[in-house]
Amino acid sequence: MTYKRILLKLSGEALMGERQYGIDPKRLAEYAEEVKEIVEMGIEVAIVIGGGNIFRGVSGASNGMDRVQGDHMGMLATVINGLALQSALENTGLDTRLQTAIEMNKIAEPFIRRKAMRHLSKGRVVIFSGGTGNPYFTTDTGATLRAIEVKADAILKGTRVDGIYTADPEKFPDATKYETISFEEVIRKDLKIMDLTAFALSKENDVPIVVFNMNIKGNLKRLLNGEKVGTFVGNKPKD
Repeated sequence: MTYKRILLKLSGEALMGERQYGIDPKRLAEYAEEVKEIVEMGIEVAIVIGGGNIFRGVSGASNGMDRVQGDHMGMLATVINGLALQSALENTGLDTRLQTAIEMNKIAEPFIRRKAMRHLSKGRVVIFSGGTGNPYFTTDTGATLRAIEVKADAILKGTRVDGIYTADPEKFPDATKYETISFEEVIRKDLKIMDLTAFALSKENDVPIVVFNMNIKGNLKRLLNGEKVGTFVGNKPKD
């Protein structure tokens, strides 16, 4: 299957590289070069990035912080990562726009669906930050929502593992990988590569998800060239 417009979901933790927290400039530059390669293929790219390398609302809440306050802090962390990614992308010569779910007009555009789609059609990379703008929703759900809104052909979730397995392959070496799997099966088996709200939204709106290892150089381009990379998640074919 070929995709014209994709939404790339990256975790905040991925930006840490070999560090314990924060942003690794080397990893950021590597990701920017990977994105540039696919933009040069003519693919329209939107990106959602998490904030776990800086702050996670759920972790804050578990330590006694108010969950809503914690989630707002997490949203701000995604804006920081968005700014860093924007700078790295522009260093490669790409034209970008950063949009936020929570208005902060001094540093980014507010999220406006039609404006985002216009940017994408002009070849600009659009980074969506601030999650959904609401507490209690993850950036996985935010990514799925934005993908549906801008009519992306697929969500590509870049992780540090090469797909979805029967169990965590880092803990269980005998876990087996799914080449393809249906949304129904992912939800039934409670496979936690993304949260269930994100999977349910994608299922309802028929937006496939591909889970792949973003840290293997060239994987993103290979995936978009039609090679078998990662795990494809989609709806079961109708009879």
